[in-house]
Amino acid sequence: MKYPCTGVILAGGLSTRFAGKNKAFVEVGGVRIIDRIYDTLKNLFEEIILITNDPLEYIEYDALIGIDLFEKRSSLNGIYSGLFYSSHPHVFITACDTPFLQKELVEMVTGSIDDRFDVVMPRTSEGSEPLCAVYSKKSLNRIEQHMIQDKHKIQRVFRQDRIKIVSEKSLRKVDPDLISFFNVNSSEDLVMAEMLAKQGKGD
Repeated sequence: MKYPCTGVILAGGLSTRFAGKNKAFVEVGGVRIIDRIYDTLKNLFEEIILITNDPLEYIEYDALIGIDLFEKRSSLNGIYSGLFYSSHPHVFITACDTPFLQKELVEMVTGSIDDRFDVVMPRTSEGSEPLCAVYSKKSLNRIEQHMIQDKHKIQRVFRQDRIKIVSEKSLRKVDPDLISFFNVNSSEDLVMAEMLAKQGKGD
């Protein structure tokens, strides 16, 4: 990896759409989603950080456990906290509900780090993927100002000319079905995830 980078998992907490269960510990194909993601990242990053407000649930992992640094929960809060705790100048951010995150796609995104940009973000026909992206520590102050102002929209934080886009065409070269971006937000998604796992998708 050209630039030192930390892998950050936004481990979140309870989900109302899963009857109060933590999505990170939901199983897909007999393996917890958090374990799938952790196993992918541990082969890529020397430093892994789990951002969670329930740190005792994650003590089994060989990772730095950090809590959100602002009271209001949001993905932007998690990104800020991951950057703050990281010992490296860049962090790769992923959510805890993406069971099929592909190592090769993570390598492509992190391999696109460029000091001229604050963010490296995949973009497909479905839109941008801010929770499968790389952020620079240079953006900490800008994020902090938005958090203080209670503004939590990730893409409103960054100037467009400071975001480096990884195109769908490039992404499909390493992840043809873009399965890395499949996330489990509901019981219906979980059923689909189980079907995909049985088909060997994401292996």
